[in-house]
Amino acid sequence: MAANEEAVKYVWEGAIPLQIHLHKSEVASHPAPPPALVLAPRIGYLPLLVSLIKPYFKDSLPPGEDSIWFDYKGVPLKWYIPTGVLFDLLCAEPERPWNLTIHFRGYPSNVLIPCEGEDSAKWNFVNSLKEAAYIINGNCKNVMNMSQSDQEDLWTSVMNGDLDAYTRLLPKLKMGNIEDKFSRKADLSSPKSRQGGTEIDVTEQVVKTARIPVRLYVRSVNKDFENLEDVPEIDTWDEISYLNRPVEFLREKGKCYFTLRDAIESLLPEYSGDRAQTSGEEEADGSQETRGEIKLVRIQGIELKLDIPFSWVVNNLMNPEFYLHISVLVIGPQR
Repeated sequence: MAANEEAVKYVWEGAIPLQIHLHKSEVASHPAPPPALVLAPRIGYLPLLVSLIKPYFKDSLPPGEDSIWFDYKGVPLKWYIPTGVLFDLLCAEPERPWNLTIHFRGYPSNVLIPCEGEDSAKWNFVNSLKEAAYIINGNCKNVMNMSQSDQEDLWTSVMNGDLDAYTRLLPKLKMGNIEDKFSRKADLSSPKSRQGGTEIDVTEQVVKTARIPVRLYVRSVNKDFENLEDVPEIDTWDEISYLNRPVEFLREKGKCYFTLRDAIESLLPEYSGDRAQTSGEEEADGSQETRGEIKLVRIQGIELKLDIPFSWVVNNLMNPEFYLHISVLVIGPQR
């Protein structure tokens, strides 16, 4: 199996063990039910787990209409963010199993947008796919022109983690890849580049893409730390900045390749250059401001080195809706 195929397979097979507790205020049985244990796909969404979890707790619930949502240590979880991204973002020190609380009442509409279960998750996926297509191709007609059955099959492949079914439908989206020597070598060595004993020049099938759909989640803490277990817990979503912005993939003269560092610093220019160094600009009181520092970057649960080629990251670690989700932990500028 080629290296790039192994990476994509890793993404699709990635899962997080969850231990889900029913909130104590909603327990109508005695004794309280033990927590449910579920393996959640990284590329999936929390509402897709409800069909597994609800039957487990149904005998312990009080009567009334269900309005299902999850929280982690009191913080409502945004259902439209992929589960793996939520885990990478909220657990600086990975917690396994990840202890979540499920609620069937009291939906926090001041924090979360409405969710109608699987239908909402599907709408979110398709809408994100259209946005990504527009960023990459300048329009989303390839997504809009897919038949209803193809859209259903594409969504089903994501729900079921069926990479083969998803791959068969990809040509209809015509999204393309970034051309780089790393992906090209992997493609040429792939069995999929040979059909009927005849080699196919896959380099001609690769589209040079200049704009990459990126969703960047930035958590800033005020104090430096040595160990991830020392990172304080998140209290509210106000502590996280969210950027939904494309990265311009530029080939600069004199540079071998555009790195992950280049991509992140293009979105967060305040963290570019000599990070964690004094800016040299004195304040009125004579103090100096220290630049912020990027402490941790996670994509698909992997803590990546910033000098890795960005093209490899995009071609191998992108989510099925063609967005690259990047979780970043930073130390904010200090005075």
